Amino acid sequence: MPVGELAAPEERAALEATSPPGVDAYAPAQMAARVERVGVDKAALDALSTLSLAVLAGAFIAMGAQFSVVVVTQSALGFGATRLLGGLAFSLGLVLVVVGGAELFTGNNLITMAWASGRVSMAGLLRNWALVYAGNLVGAVATAALVFGAGVWRLGDGAVGATLVALATAKTSLGFLKALLRGVLCNALVCLAIWLCFSARSTTDNILSILLPISAFVACGYEHSVANMFLLPLERLVHDAVAPGTAEPGWDTIMWRNLVPVTIGNVIGGAGMVGAVYWLVYLRPGRQPAGRDSR
Repeated sequence: MPVGELAAPEERAALEATSPPGVDAYAPAQMAARVERVGVDKAALDALSTLSLAVLAGAFIAMGAQFSVVVVTQSALGFGATRLLGGLAFSLGLVLVVVGGAELFTGNNLITMAWASGRVSMAGLLRNWALVYAGNLVGAVATAALVFGAGVWRLGDGAVGATLVALATAKTSLGFLKALLRGVLCNALVCLAIWLCFSARSTTDNILSILLPISAFVACGYEHSVANMFLLPLERLVHDAVAPGTAEPGWDTIMWRNLVPVTIGNVIGGAGMVGAVYWLVYLRPGRQPAGRDSR
């Protein structure tokens, strides 16, 4: 039997137990072991706790998305700088998820690392994703209703509402393939942000790990399924007041031209392009054991 395969469980346990000296970040091999262990814990979490934390995550991402919409509205900074500022504002959502503790569908795509190692069953993986996706949807839509009731869309003499209408029009006009590919690119960056957080030893480390990847996906116009669960329903609520007499995307358009392809893309980008690759490098049976400081 290959040495790596024989020693894999013990090696991963040792990697988890070995703490870097001082304030050094965890090395990638240690990060992989931590992601795998957390994936096992997430899959084993009871349904009520999972749903509750997922509702929180949906609300957190919605808050970040609303913050971003307000920040970019009527900005005179120019295209690139405005998009960057909007991305930094959106980062609030994932900061709340990671530091505050919540269950986010896009980040939980990394549970595939524990599944690939045989520590989580396919049923356990799909159960977690289904519960978390449903909870995220509830939290995002509920926050949209609260934001609508609070009249936040009226800020700037209705300019925030106009920004929402323009965003929704753009998101539902992408076409299936383009929306899917933007979903792939989005969640590759989101899961890389989560991956980097597993190197962190402090709240500050977590926040800094999140800022640039999340700012990049927003600035580049990539598509996040949970953010869209908030933005698109909110646009439906404000459309008639902001743009009366104009066409608005129906629920079937929102579903089939955005949420479905974006969700598929998010899974490919997170589970495939990040989770599967790092599992292959650091956790697959038969690999050569990596040193603690390998980077």
